[in-house]
Amino acid sequence: MLGQRLRLARKKAGLSMQQLADHLSPSVSVQAISKYESGMMMPRSAVLMGLGKTLGVSLDFLMGGQVEALHCIEFRKHSRTSAKDLALVEAMVTEQLEDYLTIEDILEIASPSDLFGELRCDQVTSFEEVDIQAQALRDDWHLGYVPIPSMAGLLERKGIKVIEADFPEHCDGLACSVKRTGGKPDTEAILISGRTNIEHKRFNLAYDLARRVIRGTDNRDIKIEKAMHRFASAFLVPAEGLREEVGGVCQKISYCELIRLKRFYGISAAGMLIRLRDVGILSEGTVGYAFRTYARPWRTNEPEPIAKDEGLGAFEKPLRFERLVWRAVGDELIAPVRAAQLLKRPLNEVEISIRGGRWTEK
Repeated sequence: MLGQRLRLARKKAGLSMQQLADHLSPSVSVQAISKYESGMMMPRSAVLMGLGKTLGVSLDFLMGGQVEALHCIEFRKHSRTSAKDLALVEAMVTEQLEDYLTIEDILEIASPSDLFGELRCDQVTSFEEVDIQAQALRDDWHLGYVPIPSMAGLLERKGIKVIEADFPEHCDGLACSVKRTGGKPDTEAILISGRTNIEHKRFNLAYDLARRVIRGTDNRDIKIEKAMHRFASAFLVPAEGLREEVGGVCQKISYCELIRLKRFYGISAAGMLIRLRDVGILSEGTVGYAFRTYARPWRTNEPEPIAKDEGLGAFEKPLRFERLVWRAVGDELIAPVRAAQLLKRPLNEVEISIRGGRWTEK
């Protein structure tokens, strides 16, 4: 375990074994670091603390006992994302999952059973079938046809670990399966970047959900990525609800109505145009003309983006981990100093949150 974590932390820091040895205090040889990473030797406590300090990771990360490995890692990255960036994201994910799973263990919260069961689909043959799968999941989760207030909150309630962090500029996040130590059941995790706008954050979460429901396509004209995009749109904007909201087939749609719809459902303006076409409210020609003219810049620049403190943006954030920490403090299962470590906040701030800002001891 230590060897894997040490190697990951070193890659995150962008250091060779020699560079790590040169910066480490107390000093050790390159050969010793190689043996640490291969599991042939354990560092003494002073060296372990030095490794954590030099690499910028906690001892909980280096010696963690919750996460054995991350599997099926799928990054949302750009072409300019470096190997160092990917290692940094993986290290950040592992460290935060260690904390998340630790607090669940303290509270004796068991991992959920299979979230999707028979709703999983090995192959889809048409986009219509993708829509059916998306609505079937909404029905199973009793979501009806209304907008989803918080995708992060919904996935958290269903047992998926959702973590938001400030990832490197060219990485929007990742999704993975988490293999746990000690034979504990595996779990699922989705990591999102705090820099991503609300519309794309919600779509990314719905896209990652699609990955867990649809495994492939049986139609050469439908690539799996397009099927995932269609599922995400259908899950966020159910066809029946959209038809009722708009009122039927339209020759065209005004800008103000399009912006209202995108804010109502929490999806990008470009995504809303595509969804209006997919459900038959707007014609192929109307939407094609929009993307050749006024909507052309929308694929890269979101018009009138939803602010983080308004509308659906005020709800679109993962909160479960923090709530679990406060619950453990309230039940006196962890001390305030441990809560401060888990929440990565100053101890005095945590203590004020526990007792209330106006209360002072006499």
